[in-house]
Amino acid sequence: MQKEAIYRIKFLNQDEVYEVYARNIYQSDLWGFLEVENYVFGSQTQMVVDPSEEKLEQQFEDVERSYIPMHSIIRIDEVPEGGVAKITEAKGTVTNFPVMPPRN
Repeated sequence: MQKEAIYRIKFLNQDEVYEVYARNIYQSDLWGFLEVENYVFGSQTQMVVDPSEEKLEQQFEDVERSYIPMHSIIRIDEVPEGGVAKITEAKGTVTNFPVMPPRN
């Protein structure tokens, strides 16, 4: 039986880099957005609690689907299993990838 894929998504959000894990990602019907569903957070049996993971878990607790702007995405990786979600400070200069608006 094939194991369900898990994706690590890194994106910018208000001068911070969010690293989250999810089971489903799609290109959205909303132009310029990526849809993220079924977030995966660390094991509930862990003794050590990471404050940034706890903050993310609370922030996405009732979220069924997120729409993340494409220009905020840093990287998406398919990983064998979920990891620790975290928030880190965005350091250095990040330049948005230039995009062309759709023609009408």
